Amino acid sequence: MRKNIAVVALAALLLSAAGCGASSGDDAKTITVAYQKFGAFIQLDDQLKRVKGEYEAAHPGYTVKLLPIEASENDYYTKLSLMNRSPKTAPDVLYEDTFLVNTDIQAGFLAPLDEYLSGWSDWSQFSDAAKSAAKAQDGRTYGVPMGTDTRALYYNKDLFKQAGLPVPWQPKSWDDILAAARTLKQKLPGVTPLNVYSGKGAGEGSTMQGFEMLLYGTKDTLYDDSAKKWIVGSPGFNDSLGFIKTIFGEKLAPEPQDALDPNWGTRVSTELLPTGKLAINLDGSWLSSTWLDSGSKPWPQWSTVLGEAAMPTQHGDAPGTTSMSGGWVLSVGAHAKDKKASFDFVTTMLNKDNTLAYDIAAGQIAERADVAADPKYLQSNPALQFFTDLVKVTHFRPAYPDYPHVSDAIQVAMESVMTGQAPPEQAAKTFADQVRSAVGGDDKVTTKS
Repeated sequence: MRKNIAVVALAALLLSAAGCGASSGDDAKTITVAYQKFGAFIQLDDQLKRVKGEYEAAHPGYTVKLLPIEASENDYYTKLSLMNRSPKTAPDVLYEDTFLVNTDIQAGFLAPLDEYLSGWSDWSQFSDAAKSAAKAQDGRTYGVPMGTDTRALYYNKDLFKQAGLPVPWQPKSWDDILAAARTLKQKLPGVTPLNVYSGKGAGEGSTMQGFEMLLYGTKDTLYDDSAKKWIVGSPGFNDSLGFIKTIFGEKLAPEPQDALDPNWGTRVSTELLPTGKLAINLDGSWLSSTWLDSGSKPWPQWSTVLGEAAMPTQHGDAPGTTSMSGGWVLSVGAHAKDKKASFDFVTTMLNKDNTLAYDIAAGQIAERADVAADPKYLQSNPALQFFTDLVKVTHFRPAYPDYPHVSDAIQVAMESVMTGQAPPEQAAKTFADQVRSAVGGDDKVTTKS
């Protein structure tokens, strides 16, 4: 019931926005751009404001209307989906998470770009792997990548030294992480030992930065590619939930009410890490963009205070470490009245110079070859090489149309465990039931032993 009320409220909000001219609507020469602006994430908003002026100067008669959506991750997806359900409110250009591309194509929200990409010489700067980020199951491409990312452990070297822990630190297993967190809890009261995003508050961040960073370090995954089935029961799944139970049960993690706050990620990057209130944080390569001079919370000392450690596999099994990669693309809406003009905005935003500026400001791992080789990019961030090196051990989400349902069920399972409402085995069973129902029955799922 609460979810339905929330959706109705969001729909009312968007209808109100449409009445204020939020759509491309009556004017085909107005390019509307919908994107997320939330918490410490200000870099995209800053960049789009600059590119708007550049595009309008090069395209006389055209106007770019920016539509920043100030919402947490899950709410952003919901609001964008509601906007796309009507041609009157659907944006021309969309900031799109790669895991939702196939879902939004299936819903009829995105336009294929192949006819335009074939005439864009810059497309050759993108590797086949980068191009696949927005390639759908129908073989067509529906977006241009803005950059990618990896994930790892940030740790406070000063706090480690105070607790008598080694610096530099590279855990070899989950047990090593737990041992360090227990020592920090014992030696440094008032400091949160370990943050692993969990539950509905952080949305896909909980699934990807949290659960999948655990699961893909086991011998199991979420999807069986050979059988084309979702895996709804495996030892690795149960063990990953068990890790969540341990850190919250032993109070090595934040209090659940804090971790479930949609603003928790912003608090981690702008308050807890800069003030030494959090010792270990499992997070993404982009995090340091918050602390740059151009970020929302400049912190000049971050690179000397914080160290980075690769996330170990569960028991240290080969290759020894693991990561997850995702990323965002700019897409053209299926309802855009002038799709070529909308695509031209995308290519302006993602030309070499603008991509270089954005990847530096937002802490992105470059996907354009010319950006990746640029000295300005290579010298822009002391953690860049570390996170780039993780690409060789990284994994990608199974970005099929049903993935959002699976991700939602993971968040529910994590939340029930972290709050003590269910043991891992029961939460895993509930997950299996939810996924089985969401994806179409027993023939679409499998288990591993």
